Amino acid sequence: MAEVSMCRRSSLSPDEERILIKDIALAAEAKSKEGDTFFLITQRWWQHWIDYVNQEQQPDVSEHCDLADSSSFKRPAGIDNSDLISDDAIEIQDTLLEGRDYVLLPQQVWNQLHTWYGGGPTLPRRVITSGPSHTEMAVEVYPLRLQLLVVPKGGRSTIRISKKETIGELHRRACEIFDLSPEQVCIWDFYGRKQHALMTDIDKTLDDANIQMDQDILVEILSPDNGTRPSGYTSSVRYDGSLEKEAASVLVEPSKSSLSIAGGLSASKGASRSYNTELAQSQSLTSVRELDTTYGTIGVSTRGSSGGLTGLQNLGNTCFMNSAIQCLVHTPEFARYFREDYHQEINWENTLGMRGELALAFGELLRKLWAPGRTPVAPRPFKTKLARFAPQFSGYNQHDSQELLAFLLDGLHEDLNRVKQKPYIKSKDADGRPDEEVADEYWANHIARNDSIIVDVCQGQYKSTLVCPICNKVSVTFDPFMYLSLPLQSTTTRTMTVTVFTCNGSALPSAYTVTVPKQGRCRDLIQALSNASSVKHSERLLLVEIQNHMIQRFLEDPLILLSTIKDDDHLAAYKVQKSAKNTKYLQLIHRRKDQGTSDGQITSGWLPYGTPLLSSISCDDEITRGNIQNMVHTMLSPMLRTESLDHTDISGARSAIAASNPSGNLRGEACTDSAISNSMNNDITSSKPVKSLKLSLQLVDESNACIDLSVGEEKAITLPSASTSILVYADWSQKLLDKYHTHYLENLPEVFKYGPVTKKARTEPLSLYTCLEAFLREEPLVPEDMWYCPQCKERRQASKKLDLWRLPEVLVIHLKRFSYSRSMKHKLETFVNFPIHDFDLTNYIAHKSNSGHQLYELYALTNHYGSMGSGHYTAHIKLLDENRWYSFDDSHISPINEEDVKSAAAYVLFYRRVKSEDSFVSNGVLSCGGDNKVASHK
Repeated sequence: MAEVSMCRRSSLSPDEERILIKDIALAAEAKSKEGDTFFLITQRWWQHWIDYVNQEQQPDVSEHCDLADSSSFKRPAGIDNSDLISDDAIEIQDTLLEGRDYVLLPQQVWNQLHTWYGGGPTLPRRVITSGPSHTEMAVEVYPLRLQLLVVPKGGRSTIRISKKETIGELHRRACEIFDLSPEQVCIWDFYGRKQHALMTDIDKTLDDANIQMDQDILVEILSPDNGTRPSGYTSSVRYDGSLEKEAASVLVEPSKSSLSIAGGLSASKGASRSYNTELAQSQSLTSVRELDTTYGTIGVSTRGSSGGLTGLQNLGNTCFMNSAIQCLVHTPEFARYFREDYHQEINWENTLGMRGELALAFGELLRKLWAPGRTPVAPRPFKTKLARFAPQFSGYNQHDSQELLAFLLDGLHEDLNRVKQKPYIKSKDADGRPDEEVADEYWANHIARNDSIIVDVCQGQYKSTLVCPICNKVSVTFDPFMYLSLPLQSTTTRTMTVTVFTCNGSALPSAYTVTVPKQGRCRDLIQALSNASSVKHSERLLLVEIQNHMIQRFLEDPLILLSTIKDDDHLAAYKVQKSAKNTKYLQLIHRRKDQGTSDGQITSGWLPYGTPLLSSISCDDEITRGNIQNMVHTMLSPMLRTESLDHTDISGARSAIAASNPSGNLRGEACTDSAISNSMNNDITSSKPVKSLKLSLQLVDESNACIDLSVGEEKAITLPSASTSILVYADWSQKLLDKYHTHYLENLPEVFKYGPVTKKARTEPLSLYTCLEAFLREEPLVPEDMWYCPQCKERRQASKKLDLWRLPEVLVIHLKRFSYSRSMKHKLETFVNFPIHDFDLTNYIAHKSNSGHQLYELYALTNHYGSMGSGHYTAHIKLLDENRWYSFDDSHISPINEEDVKSAAAYVLFYRRVKSEDSFVSNGVLSCGGDNKVASHK
């Protein structure tokens, strides 16, 4: 471990530290890449620092507590990561969870905090790629821990190595540890005490080789004479028994990593409230139910038995898996299928599947859960198989239940695909043919390659329509879907407040709140504002960001992402004439006297104030000092007080100006625009007072010299050629402030102001139908996914429209509560009002010749409580035999009322089609009679 180091105490205020760290973090996130280093820091210290730097933004706590006793507002001591380290001080503890125990910081953020506070020990971790496409980046908190077993001479050692290291590096380290010659050593994948493969591809990563946390690696010493195995040594690794006994002793020792988040990729920033329960459950596991049961020995439960109420033990953060499995197990069609002889449908040769192993493991687990009795089942064999084929779910991290569900459905489909040789079929364009004909053709082509129980039950079809914005070419395709991922309303749109200024003196500024795509661009915001503020055809809006009463940046590039604009930013927009070729912007910067100085002649006593005003000015005409005076009077005229019209001499205002920055980005000397609401009083504007009032203004010329605009009105001025802006400062004395309604220049609203939820929002929850409509709404493709138009022969930003065409027997709906970026995760706690009965999709089907109502009934759902990664999953399932709902919380099962099924935790919903012929259906079998009739809805 790294040594604890000394620090150089920061001279910044808490708020300045917060802003600097925020800026560093955002810059680091934007540039993060594979191979970067992140650092672990204890959650306890990090939370103390967060409280410290946010104390200025906290509400007044003096009424509730004694500030002297509020240690959270005191500056933290040095960083102390000792609570993350195991007792032997060699490596971090196995059971740490991100958000609960530690936070991951980019190297730049760690370096800055470490410079200020010192401390340690330093715990660096590397960024690696993960996921099927190796495009997702994550921090490898827990590198692989492997047991090296040497044969035939015996010996063992435990090593840590990144899953992105190569087999060649593992071979080198094994030779180094045991002091062996590389030519005399070969290594084997000894997973589960079985020789799986000789590891000879030295360039292959351990991740690609499917090496798992805490598995064994066999280090075989070849004969020194000819590079072969010693005599009597068989390929099945049957030795004289010494190693086998030693290996057995290793495997039966209590594993310190039984609860580790092995393979531990970064999870979330949230703190868990359920981890104690999960750890307690995992520690109490026994091996009684872990023994494999021979296929066919578990009987099929009969109607009236208590089958289907068996829980799943939590192996340590496996609630995400348990909840998804219970929903699939209680899907009636799957319960019937896997409790019959499905072996004949296993596709043993499908290279896209798992050679039937996943289907067999799932089938065995389903039979255990439907067996009579209620003793909880430990799904360890299934999880082991899952980790083997989906390494992203290995270890004991919390994962996304929906991602697991998607993998299971796809994996089970490939294992059970009835098509042994998939034909190559080229899809044809619609070319004006009837939709029914094209849709049936696409579906037939799909079934020719994909035919399984999963397709029979879960797959539907939607119509996708693309329209070229240039030539109006229409492309129609029909694609299959396994589930619908519906956006929650707030994930697709965003409200933004911007103040629009009309600087020709025609109206007061007005604040507009518009709705724009959350992943949209500045052009979307400008278009929405133009519509809301009735911008004329001869005008355009110039959008700027305001900071510290200055223009921080011009947002002129229409492709700037709106995600770069934060909710606490301040924006202004100016109506200007559509630009001629030779135009500059006049920025009027307001300043007023600093309260702490005397009324002297010291320029430094004036501080930026209010919101700058802006107007365009043509460089083709001669501009005099009087012209600038008149332009400023025009911009300020809407705010002139009515009672001040009689005054003709306003003095006492002293002006100063700062040098311009050629780039237009100024710090401390830049102009800013202010947003003002309220409508204009038409009686205020008058050409007479505009001409009679004389303001003291100064302008900065090209040589950075100050020009007093209050004298020599006829003199022409030379506009700076190196800058696009002309800077003019006006200092407001108290006397001058009394002449204008300057409050319009103050209190520029934030882009989005957080506040308490309104009564309307609480009483009108988001409907599942609204989410579906948002999913089906026509919208333009993002520029990164532009469509190649076959008619234009170019990529176009086409509009895309989805329509439901063919619905499955079981409709799975995923509510998109989670959003991800490279180092941040966010969860929406929005309550969605979803129907339990009579979920009517009839009006959403584009296939109008499909007669009859499309009615669905909810029979299962998964719930997620808490924050990302460290929360807890449960399932609510309706036993159709009993017509009763139950809560499945790992091994604990309890009945619940139907009205308790709905909550803001609902995550994945399972609906089944309602039809008259299956009125007597249970989750497990098709019944021949009974009292529990599921009503058919017409």
